[in-house]
Amino acid sequence: MGTSEKMRLAREMCKKWHHGQLRKYTHEPYHVHPFEVAQILASIGAGEDVQIAGLLHDVIEDCAVTKAEIAALFGDRVADLVDMVSDVSRPEDGNRKVRKAMDRDHLARADADGQTIKLADLISNSKSIAEHDPCFAKVYMAEIRDLLRVLTRGHAGLYDQASRIVADYVIGS
Repeated sequence: MGTSEKMRLAREMCKKWHHGQLRKYTHEPYHVHPFEVAQILASIGAGEDVQIAGLLHDVIEDCAVTKAEIAALFGDRVADLVDMVSDVSRPEDGNRKVRKAMDRDHLARADADGQTIKLADLISNSKSIAEHDPCFAKVYMAEIRDLLRVLTRGHAGLYDQASRIVADYVIGS
C-alpha cells in the first residue's frame, strides 16, 4: 500500500470506523481484514483510489458511515467504489438466498475496479471461513461460485485465484 497522505488517512479512518469490532473467527481487530484486502489490491498494481476503497469496503454496511462522508474525505471515486461493493440487502428483505441474490445483482453492475475489490474481499474472507467454519464454508463457497458468474470484469488474476479457492475447497472437502 502506498504512503500518501490520503492513504495514511484512509488507514487511520478504517481503524477508527471499525474500532471495537473483531473478526468473527480469529477475534483479531476487524481492520486486519480490510488492510489485507488493500494489500491484495496493491499486489496487483491497483491504483490508490481502488486500494483506499478496499480499506473502506465494509464501512457503509458495518459502521454506519455514509457514502457522503466517504466522498467528503476521499472523493467521489472512492465513495462510488465503496458503494458498489456494499451489500444492498437487509435482513427484512428475506432469507439469506434472497439477500445474496440482491447483493449479487448489485455487484453485477459494478465496474471493473469495483469487481476487483470484491474479488480481493472474497479471497481474504475465504481463508478464515474455510479454516475456522467448515460447515458454513460449504455455503460460502457456493455463494462465491455464484458471484463469480457476475464478477467477470474484475482483475483476471484475482478472478482466477478466487476460482481456484472454490475449486480447491470442493476437491478438499
